Amino acid sequence: MPRGQHIPRNVAIATHPDMCQTGAEVAELKRILQEGGIQNVFCGSIHSDELLEIIKKHTCNVLIALGGDGTMMRAARLAAPYEMPVLGINLGHFGFLMEIQRQDWSTLLPQFIRGKYSIEERVLLNVEQWRDGKILGKWLAVNDAVVSRGQLVRPISISAKVEGYELASYVADGLIVATPTGSTAYAMAVGGPIMPPELRNILIIPIAPHRSLAHGIILSEGTCVTLSVQSSHQAVLSVDGQTPHNLENGDEVKINLSEHNSKFVRLHEPGYFYRNLINSMIKNSYRDGES
Repeated sequence: MPRGQHIPRNVAIATHPDMCQTGAEVAELKRILQEGGIQNVFCGSIHSDELLEIIKKHTCNVLIALGGDGTMMRAARLAAPYEMPVLGINLGHFGFLMEIQRQDWSTLLPQFIRGKYSIEERVLLNVEQWRDGKILGKWLAVNDAVVSRGQLVRPISISAKVEGYELASYVADGLIVATPTGSTAYAMAVGGPIMPPELRNILIIPIAPHRSLAHGIILSEGTCVTLSVQSSHQAVLSVDGQTPHNLENGDEVKINLSEHNSKFVRLHEPGYFYRNLINSMIKNSYRDGES
């Protein structure tokens, strides 16, 4: 989307309730936005019902996620069904999904206020848990859906079907189904490929496979993946690293691309994705070497 065409007038700031240091940060952010001409600034917890109502009614033009990547992912899941753009401002440690880092407020916030930004659309996953022909739960995923073993350190058997046809059977600690956004998260940690964020593909990659297919598989847009588990011990489903849901033998987890896309406010040029990724990997490698 061309830059400079969408000057924000009303903004909502969503914060993580457990980040006790955000009070002063929110006040400063609100001051900068209002002095720059933003008419209305709502501030609230990312978990509040009031924030959800504001998003639903389009009372704000842009949702600002103030925190870390977890806050950004929840904000994206909340905003996507209402086609609301999300701007990430990092207060966490990693903040790879965030567009503005702590040291960049003074230069990038005025650019945002003037409408000098673009909107990057990224796919989301639609994740459903089924049992005996009935749906037990439905979620949106920014990064991934993971079917894995529970607390016992034993592999589980996972069957993966694509459009009803057997793709592969795995004996592994788990299986990750990821978006291109999620390819730089858990999937990358287990050796998966890095995918450009604008792609509309699904990545499948196993976690610690035992005598099973060890390579990742990239599926085309429009594909539906169905996972089922056979295990004598606990197996779980986790979406974007949230609280896991227990899986029983015979349960099916159906995953495809959602009809909704997340809309990220971008103030950098597209190549910034790769520079940010490489810089983050170098910094983490350095920290690991120090510890």
